[in-house]
Amino acid sequence: MEAYLSEWLGLMVRWFHVIAGVAWIGASFYFVWLDNHLREPPAWKKQQGIKGDLWAIHGGGIYEVAKYQLGPREMPRELHWFKWEAYSTWLSGMTLLFIVYYLGSPGYLIDPSKADLSLGTGVAIGLGTLAVVMAIYESLIRSPLANNGKAFGLVLFAILLLVDWGLFQVFSGRGAYIHVGAVIGTIMVANVFLGIIPSQRALVNAVNAGKEPDQRVARLAALAKLRSTHNNYLTLPVIFIMISNHYPMLYGHPHGWAILAAIGFITAFARHYFNLRHRDINRPSILVASAVMTVILIWVVAPTTSTSASTGTAAVSDETATSIMETHCVACHAKSPTHPGFQSAPAGIRLDELSLLADHKGTVRQAAVETHYMPLGNSTGMTEEEREQLGAWLSAQ
Repeated sequence: MEAYLSEWLGLMVRWFHVIAGVAWIGASFYFVWLDNHLREPPAWKKQQGIKGDLWAIHGGGIYEVAKYQLGPREMPRELHWFKWEAYSTWLSGMTLLFIVYYLGSPGYLIDPSKADLSLGTGVAIGLGTLAVVMAIYESLIRSPLANNGKAFGLVLFAILLLVDWGLFQVFSGRGAYIHVGAVIGTIMVANVFLGIIPSQRALVNAVNAGKEPDQRVARLAALAKLRSTHNNYLTLPVIFIMISNHYPMLYGHPHGWAILAAIGFITAFARHYFNLRHRDINRPSILVASAVMTVILIWVVAPTTSTSASTGTAAVSDETATSIMETHCVACHAKSPTHPGFQSAPAGIRLDELSLLADHKGTVRQAAVETHYMPLGNSTGMTEEEREQLGAWLSAQ
């Protein structure tokens, strides 16, 4: 019953996390698109302090959207704020991190073959990394480096690359990926909480006080716009990490950290095309380059011929395959798992019959032979010889 209720709790939190993330990222995409499509207003609107306006049609109606240079002469009675989408996404994501990685199966976070960590040490490393990187980012965004977009981007990428590599040395591949995602998500929500919302509050306070927004408010607004732009470029990498737990071929790869860095760069680069396109700057070469880099990545990380051949040379009996399966697989992948962390077979994959093992041979090869992701944290002590024997049996099917 505990495992059953735990699965329901994880489902509900994950569902809410995705909904909140869609709302946050959707709003982020929309307002970046909106800013890039604003056009110079007529003279009479400029006299009212309007910087740009936009006409659009949607849902059977025509909309006019105007953006002020700083703020209107007086605040409207009702002003909509966009903050809880970000806060709820981060809070639900952190809750999910605790449920799945800190309180769930230790194998999701810790890989004894990399580092013999206690769960407490693993949690301290994970949360400590979030705090340290956020502090570094905040010091950089408030420094003169923020005035140079390209240099700032390179420094931030280098920091995230170091975090990516470092976490991959001590955590399981899946645990490392999700913590890199948590680091990026924390940076993004810090941009909202520590920069964007305070800037908006300063602007609203100035208007409510009947004062013309001063240079301080203008600087805060410019920095908030920069933070929003950073979040925009980080959205595609963080979305990828949100779904990456389904693909052990990536995080289970010996160089999974480099794969994550490559995908992060490619997706942020592809996002740059759309940001430019919204400003009527069309550079399809960016998308072409992103597609070429993706194809190269797929080719580079593909299983080698030598690995497949070596696992398929020696004949392995059904009895040996059954023994390996019963020792290392069926505690979780069975109709009624005996592993305390699972109420049902993960991903619906049952391996408690030899015919089922053959049915899922591609998935099993990827998870247990090519990437060594399974068993989780190698808690059952599966040897290299057993992995080769399993691969040979699967190749013969």
